[in-house]
Amino acid sequence: MLKSKTFLKKTRAGGVMKIVREHYLRDDIGCGASGCAVCDGAHEGPVLELQPLDRASSLCPQPHYLLPDTNVLLHQVHFNVWRPGTWASVASCLRPSGSLETYVEQLQGENSNDRNDRAIRVAAKWYNEHLKNMSAENRLQVIFITNDRKNKEKAIEEGIPAFTCEEYIKSLTANPELIDRLACLSEEGNEIESGKTIFSEHLPLSKLQQGIKSGTYLQGTFRASRENYLEATVWVHSDDEDNKEILLQGLKNLNRAIHEDIVAVELLPKHQWVAPSSVVLQDEGQNEDDIEKEEERECILKTAVNEKMLKPTGRVVGIIKRNWRPYCGMLSKSDIKESRRHLFTPADKRIPRIRIETRQASTLEGRRIIVAVDGWPRNSRYPNGHFVKNLGEVGDKETETEVLLLEHDVPHQAFSQAVLSFLPKMPWSITEKDMKNREDLRHLCVCSVDPPGCTDIDDALHCRELENGNLEVGVHIADVSHFIRPGNALDQESARRGTTVYLCEKRIDMVPELLSSNLCSLRSNVDRLAFSCIWEMTHNAEILKTRFTKSVINSKASLTYAEAQMRIDSAAMNDNITTSLRGLNKLAKILKKGRIEKGALTLSSPEVRFHMDSETHDPIDLQTKELRETNSMVEEFMLLANISVAKKIHEEFSEHALLRKHPAPPPSNYEILVKAAKSKNLEIKTDTAKALADSLDQADSPIFPYLNTLLRILATRCMMQAVYFCSGMDNDFHHYGLASPIYTHFTSPIRRYADIIVHRLLAVAIGADCTYPELTDKHKLADLCKNLNFRHKMAQYAQRASVAFHTQLFFKSKGIVSEEAYILFVRKNAIVVLIPKYGLEGTVFFEEKDKPNPRLIYDDEIPSLKIEDTVFHVFDKVKVKIMLDSSNLQHQKIRMSLVEPQIPGISVSADTSNMDINEPERKKKKLQK
Repeated sequence: MLKSKTFLKKTRAGGVMKIVREHYLRDDIGCGASGCAVCDGAHEGPVLELQPLDRASSLCPQPHYLLPDTNVLLHQVHFNVWRPGTWASVASCLRPSGSLETYVEQLQGENSNDRNDRAIRVAAKWYNEHLKNMSAENRLQVIFITNDRKNKEKAIEEGIPAFTCEEYIKSLTANPELIDRLACLSEEGNEIESGKTIFSEHLPLSKLQQGIKSGTYLQGTFRASRENYLEATVWVHSDDEDNKEILLQGLKNLNRAIHEDIVAVELLPKHQWVAPSSVVLQDEGQNEDDIEKEEERECILKTAVNEKMLKPTGRVVGIIKRNWRPYCGMLSKSDIKESRRHLFTPADKRIPRIRIETRQASTLEGRRIIVAVDGWPRNSRYPNGHFVKNLGEVGDKETETEVLLLEHDVPHQAFSQAVLSFLPKMPWSITEKDMKNREDLRHLCVCSVDPPGCTDIDDALHCRELENGNLEVGVHIADVSHFIRPGNALDQESARRGTTVYLCEKRIDMVPELLSSNLCSLRSNVDRLAFSCIWEMTHNAEILKTRFTKSVINSKASLTYAEAQMRIDSAAMNDNITTSLRGLNKLAKILKKGRIEKGALTLSSPEVRFHMDSETHDPIDLQTKELRETNSMVEEFMLLANISVAKKIHEEFSEHALLRKHPAPPPSNYEILVKAAKSKNLEIKTDTAKALADSLDQADSPIFPYLNTLLRILATRCMMQAVYFCSGMDNDFHHYGLASPIYTHFTSPIRRYADIIVHRLLAVAIGADCTYPELTDKHKLADLCKNLNFRHKMAQYAQRASVAFHTQLFFKSKGIVSEEAYILFVRKNAIVVLIPKYGLEGTVFFEEKDKPNPRLIYDDEIPSLKIEDTVFHVFDKVKVKIMLDSSNLQHQKIRMSLVEPQIPGISVSADTSNMDINEPERKKKKLQK
């Protein structure tokens, strides 16, 4: 049966368009219940489980299906009571819209929400009538679940068994713990009894939009401070450079905004502007009603400052979009015995504590859990939330890895069957079809050079002399785009993940292992599909010709950096692979010299490598990574390939090329570097990248050889983040760090989705593949770049968190050690030091709780910190004691104390026998025994 609806729509040009919408109704759609004899054989799509919900319910003793309404599904998605297949709504989503028996038309004067509610009630009533046809032993009913009072009343009037979500969950006598997972129904729900109003009311969205349009309010992203829970900034979404960032101070001005929310702020008058606070404040209070104490703490923030230090200051007047997510952390159990109300402390210090109600506090104590936020009433010091999931014991490696992946939003679930279905069938081999538009380069002496244990080999190289005396150099990159075709589930999942994430003990692949470690990996002595960038060069590394081709290669060796270096250095080895490597190394040195002369920066950052115990997988050694000539050799040719490909795809697709840029840092970023160098009588020029590079090259001290490395580490901290962008959406292509006018990523398609897009662009440019609409849509490409930049940033943070956790494990087993360190930064009450032996950075605090404070004099201009009679400058050498501080289970950390120079009352003894920072941990274990 066909139903149609006609309506008129006004076009932008002012004309009128007639639109006809047709609705086809069927009488052969099955109910979806496996045990239904009437519909047997008529089921399409998902079929409901043969065994319905049979939980012990005091309200619904007989077997039943649940039909939750839309809002219940939206707000209670964390419930494990909703088993897939037991939702009658799976079928009812089809039945109201597509079935002749349950189709519901919108009545005159009826809104869409009321029509949808009526449609679900009609479906529930139809199910209960229809399922009466089942045999007595299989008979079941459909229970309608809604939190809408009117909807429930109407359902009961119509003879439909209906309950609120809370009523039903409380009726499950066998599963009382499920009530903990019940979300609050509204922002104002579950308020603190007789609590006084703390926060001002958020303005409605209509008023906020009106105020933003008129300029009364500013819209931006709320960014909470890690160091001070009473301070935040709002990054304004505007082209006005003068008001890019608004400072917020004090609980009432933060007004219930949570990190990453999109908010509307009102700028305060200039006489109320304040300066960013230098005070570190953590929310450690358990009494959530003690607002007077909060106001006392806020007074500490306001100190006398120079007028130049004042920042535009504002207050949150409304929330435009909540960007809440499930948060990992730990339960802070209430001191009140038998209390069901407790505070949850998130692992991310930028997220406020969350008030939850649970009967499982004793079970959840000392565990990492997930909590979701439901709302934040005006009379509550903290937001309300509910328990979602128990992840495991704090400190457990698997649990902590799961936490850091969740907290950094790293997609790490197993690849779905839909994704895996697009993988090649095994055994796989290269066919004649694969060879179309592809060169056979299996005769070349190609080899790969990678870190030890690498299985996802993206790149391989070759170098040989041509008959004309010139050199042919090739970079061969895994042809991942051959296996991942645009738009399918495998492509969509790779785009969503964006990048492979390398943790200390595991790798979260962007693409399934069959591709990453097998078919795409350029392993030795197997034929592999590649995308090759080949240059003809002189012996002085001048490029005469560049060409790109899809190819087939057969790598002759998979070498580590150390193995490749050994071949180059060994006078006894003169085989083809070694000769190729020597040619590549010689050219790489010339290329690097040329880049540096143009102003490319050679920066530094301490990278660490863990040596794991083969049985326990605990870190047993920690050392900085050793860089060899071969590291630089591979890097030079990857950079050259990326630059060559960037030029090519931009020539062919001036509006649609995916490129990578590195913005020049603002001059203010360099202040700390310039001051630090000046304190050692050195001058660092920062006018251009070339001036900076030359200054760093000349900044040497014969009596302090490590000084240059420290300066380069500090220079790295001054840099901006490199980002992907679409060439048609930007004018500035320059890569500051590489001193290159154009750059992209082509050389790592197994682990970066950006490279797959670049491969597709390049393949179209050389006629080796066809294009598709999304590839030449600059707006879609810009959206893709936004996700790739986010995923890349989160992967970096996750990797750092993994290193930090494994460093904690290392020092937990090693105990307390004393090591030499260098000062990187001086603060008002601390020094930040770097320990070269471990590549480890940490903070030595000079003000501690419950201890007399020393006399501290901080000079921002030098910069320096005077403690009693000892003055500390940046790059000074000190000796520190390193230990794991387990006194706070939620935030275990590496703690450092000063050993040398000796300052009475401040410095500690080099002897480690009398110190035990892990006493709380030891007491806990003793109690458990």
